[in-house]
Amino acid sequence: MKALTWHGKHDIRCESVPDPKIEQPRDAIIKVTSCAICGSDLHIYNGVIPEMHSCDIIGHEAMGEVVELGSEAGGNLKVGDRVVIPFTISCGECFFCKRGFYSGCERSNPDSKKATEVWGNSPAGLFGYSHLLGGYSGGQAEYIRVPYADVGPIKVPDGMTDEQALFLSDIFPTGYMAADFCNIQPGDTIAIWGCGPVGQMAIRSAFLLGAERVIAIDTVEERLEMARKGGAETLDFRKEDIYERIMDLTKGRGADACIDAVGTEPLMSSGLDAVIDRVKVATFMGTDRPHVLRQAIHCTRNFGTVSIVGVYGGFLDKIPFGSAINRGLTFRMAQTPVQSYLPLLMSRIEKGEIDPSFVITHTASLEEGPALYDTFNNKKDGCIKVVLKP
Repeated sequence: MKALTWHGKHDIRCESVPDPKIEQPRDAIIKVTSCAICGSDLHIYNGVIPEMHSCDIIGHEAMGEVVELGSEAGGNLKVGDRVVIPFTISCGECFFCKRGFYSGCERSNPDSKKATEVWGNSPAGLFGYSHLLGGYSGGQAEYIRVPYADVGPIKVPDGMTDEQALFLSDIFPTGYMAADFCNIQPGDTIAIWGCGPVGQMAIRSAFLLGAERVIAIDTVEERLEMARKGGAETLDFRKEDIYERIMDLTKGRGADACIDAVGTEPLMSSGLDAVIDRVKVATFMGTDRPHVLRQAIHCTRNFGTVSIVGVYGGFLDKIPFGSAINRGLTFRMAQTPVQSYLPLLMSRIEKGEIDPSFVITHTASLEEGPALYDTFNNKKDGCIKVVLKP
């Protein structure tokens, strides 16, 4: 089969690789009909995710048709079903899965010892995302093996297009979770850093959950325009002082909740701290660039919430924790336990409350994928979200 494979920084190739096979009784093989390039895939593309191996198949947003099932994978699935695949791999039976914390699954990461050395404990395995997280082959391919298929994939209703359902794999649940973490009350103002795909989903989710006002921060005009179409007020961080503007817009109080939908590689380059972050990472003296997180903390009102869904990998420098503790901030963050959100969000799509396909700007073949990684990474051609059709 053909798949997109990683060979180093800025080196993604479309290659022929062996077809996946059933390895465990609860496996399924899915013929991929649509997959997407995620913003967090760009961290892999830019070489900042550790434990990537040459020829790894990447990608964690995928859906398709069931073509083979292991002897214990049936559950509600049968050959021929259209399904969307959560990016989190979860057994459904461990301490965390039973409590709905599927992204903390204790059984699905075969490389848990490596992860524990880095993070103190291991999260769930993820598709196409580093051997710290299981080294599973990803979904930017013609076929994908799905472990624990009786727990993960969810059927797509007849009449729902791939474009509507695909983002249930990651960015819609992640954006929705970001807003859900904010405990939104009537009249609330939510500030969101990053108007990429997750940020766009967070904007619309915040309104679905009752926010009165959303302030969205970015600098790419196409992203800001899409945010405005979703009802947000927008700020360009290269043209305005974000802290001063948010204080002005909230009459000096700060946003009720702030969402960091950017993570470790911000474009946010204004400010001395951002310059220092870049120098530290470039000289191997730091692992992440948390400028956005610092700013979000300062812009949150007293006893407000900071919701973090941007990807961070290691140890963060100069976090204003004194501000957080003295002002009573609440922090909520996670890799999304997608399975917990799927039934609700599928229902919202079916009812017409949201159509996640609004975020797509580019649709292409798998063979065009490597070039579109560059396009997406460099914000060229108005690129916000890429969907690939294997």
